[in-house]
Amino acid sequence: GHDPSKVFHRKVNKRSLPDYYDVIKEPVALSTLKSKLQNRQYNSFADFVRDCALIPHNAQTYNRPEAGAYQDALVIKGVMEKEFQQLAEEGTISKEDAILPDLGEIPPASPRPAEEEEEDEEEDDEDDEDEEGDDSEEEGGKRKRRRGPRSLATIAKREGISKEDVQKGADADLRKRRGRPPRVDTPMEARIKAVLKSIRKYKNDLGQIMIHQFEKLPDKTSMPEYYQEIKEPIAIEIIKRKQKRKKYQSVDHFMRDIDTMFNNAKSYNQDESQIYKDAVLLQNEAHKLAETEKSKPDDEYVMEEGRLPLPNGILHNGELWKVGDWVHIQNPNDVTKPIVAQIYRTWQDSEGQKWVNACWYYRPEQTVHQYEKHFYPNEVVKTGQYRDHHIDEVIDRCFVMFCTRYSRGRPRGFPKDKEVYVCDSRYNEEKHKMNKIKTWASCLPDEVRDKDYEMDLFDGPKKTKKVPTPLLHMLKDDAKEMDELPKPRWGADNAPPIVGAVHKGSRDENQSPPPEPTPSPPPQPPPPPRQVPTVPKYETPNYRRTSEMDGRMANNSEAAAAPPASYNSQTQSHSQTQAPQYNHQSASPAPIQYNQYASHPTPNYPQTQHHGSASSSYHSAQADPRYPQVPAPYRAAAVSGTTANSVRPHEIFRLSEQANAQIPEEVRKLYQQDEHGNVLFFTAPPVDVLPPTKEGSAMGHTARYLAEKLRRKIALKEKRKAEGLPEDYEEPKPKKVKPEMDEDLTGQINNMRDKALRILIDEMQEGTEAIYKDIYGVHWEEGARFEAARRVERQAEAKRKNMALAESARRRKEEETVPLMGMGVYLDDFDPRY
Repeated sequence: GHDPSKVFHRKVNKRSLPDYYDVIKEPVALSTLKSKLQNRQYNSFADFVRDCALIPHNAQTYNRPEAGAYQDALVIKGVMEKEFQQLAEEGTISKEDAILPDLGEIPPASPRPAEEEEEDEEEDDEDDEDEEGDDSEEEGGKRKRRRGPRSLATIAKREGISKEDVQKGADADLRKRRGRPPRVDTPMEARIKAVLKSIRKYKNDLGQIMIHQFEKLPDKTSMPEYYQEIKEPIAIEIIKRKQKRKKYQSVDHFMRDIDTMFNNAKSYNQDESQIYKDAVLLQNEAHKLAETEKSKPDDEYVMEEGRLPLPNGILHNGELWKVGDWVHIQNPNDVTKPIVAQIYRTWQDSEGQKWVNACWYYRPEQTVHQYEKHFYPNEVVKTGQYRDHHIDEVIDRCFVMFCTRYSRGRPRGFPKDKEVYVCDSRYNEEKHKMNKIKTWASCLPDEVRDKDYEMDLFDGPKKTKKVPTPLLHMLKDDAKEMDELPKPRWGADNAPPIVGAVHKGSRDENQSPPPEPTPSPPPQPPPPPRQVPTVPKYETPNYRRTSEMDGRMANNSEAAAAPPASYNSQTQSHSQTQAPQYNHQSASPAPIQYNQYASHPTPNYPQTQHHGSASSSYHSAQADPRYPQVPAPYRAAAVSGTTANSVRPHEIFRLSEQANAQIPEEVRKLYQQDEHGNVLFFTAPPVDVLPPTKEGSAMGHTARYLAEKLRRKIALKEKRKAEGLPEDYEEPKPKKVKPEMDEDLTGQINNMRDKALRILIDEMQEGTEAIYKDIYGVHWEEGARFEAARRVERQAEAKRKNMALAESARRRKEEETVPLMGMGVYLDDFDPRY
């Protein structure tokens, strides 16, 4: 059983808890008392009592009240007081020595970080759900049963209202509180849960719940001999974890672990011990319970609302969708921003319709956050929203990576045209706070927590710079730090917010300050003047180059080849491209920064311009008929070196076929369309256009253009009249140049180009000779030959290195994963416990 004194046998390991010795100034353990007794270091019994009192006092000072060590300290303290009181009654010690001394008030526990609470809740959700009310009857009602949320069908039946009305009211609550995925158990899983729940009800002659002794394995530090004797240690908590992660293939497979656990207890403990007797009884009862559960028909294990689990996934549109898959789900609030989610459950309802339950991940513009918050490009945050979606609402696959792996590579074999997101925070919708994720496994379904994916690594870690919030324009001019937190704007019921909000409140504890702006590069110093070295008398030439010569050569080469400083400052950053963005065009008020996540020549982020809903992030992506993507807009060629404030050309956008079809035909007729009937969106307001003058024309001309055209026509008419020419006179068109003349002109141009190239080469040769003369003096010819030989050697060395790198890259590309199937025998081939 559980020994509350195990934690206090030895002092705390300083490497494991380095801050323990900062908090606790007098660390004491049972081994300390034993050592002092053997060395006769106690001068009085009162000193011994004080050391005994320090053990529970230190545990209560360092640990939280809900911690196991804190609870064990209370038990130890009670035992000590009882024993000392008994010694006082026997007259062995005085009554004063039997009282534990007051070592000071126990300080209140510091507030627990929110992210730790949320991660613990995520881990314990299903444990709480499975154990609700297990011990309520045995303990006389001391522990109240926590009732989970009723199903919509149950509430509607009880209240006598429609299920749709209940859904509307439930959605408002779901938006505020953190949820959990629904229970969808197969009959086999329900039988295993029933056995685990039933064996918790048995008590021994001492009134103790028997199974409590088998909850956890013994401590390896205090009982190393247990692990030397028991070769396959297992406890209830391990069995529960395996059950949650779908490791059991049958009830018999589960019962093998149950037998192993009880056989271990009987093998290690004496036949007369209480734990041996409890193991015998519980093992017999567990087998009886398992046989009873297996004799029941599967119909008795049908979930609420007739849900039938589909543990092998759902085959839809030629693809298998299973638990753990990252998906895009239709967003009725904005077809261009599908919901990023991970599948947690798959099932079929009583009507044969197939469903998934998925955990939503919000985009930054769908959250409420502080206005100085910065995000990674393509970042999402985990929410507590676990929502049911029909399989038809699943659009396509995507992938979400933890921030520690996102900069190192991409999932192996994942299509390049699919979205890859990065996540490093949880989003608390009730408090509107983002908390850093400590362990990524706690965010995943139990079925895939112990599974990892292979990656195609980058050549080096990719530097990803955070960008400002896309909602910065929504901050009010008169916003203050003490203002009430704004609310997000909701739309459809089963969808994320249309748009979040920003506030000027204080930054979260774990929120980093905004990054400093990138400073401009310092101006390049002018090259030093050339110095002509004094040449000594002619001797045997020594062609070893000195550092002074290298410096002069470097200065000359830099002066000859250095590009303008402004070009360097613009091209030195943003050399990496990101994955294609999904939100090419948004129907929400949250603007998307111009070319925010793609490569561009300036290091500064351009200012956002808004034109209603026709905003774009200008990312190139391969078109997919299932994606509500927007084709890349037509735009003028970019001029090298343009700044972020340069005037952008007017652009035209078209929605995808799917999004365009959702606009009613009578509405589409009210707007300009292309030849395929797609509504056109413009980034600038329309000009004053008159109706077309020619029949069949798509568009007319502006009044200004037509007036100018009329003025030119009248001026031309008056000019011809003054010259005595008829009104319909047309000037003769210039004659075309004959082909022979064109060829002669082309030949002259080519000759002049060759001549100019020869002159340039000669000037460069003369300039090079002048440099060598300045450096080597009268021996410049030999110096030039020496430099030429060195240059040939370096070029050959560089060529060899490049060839070696190319060969290495080719070998890496040809390497394939070696298949392991069929090459060995595994335990799970013959042992169902694995």
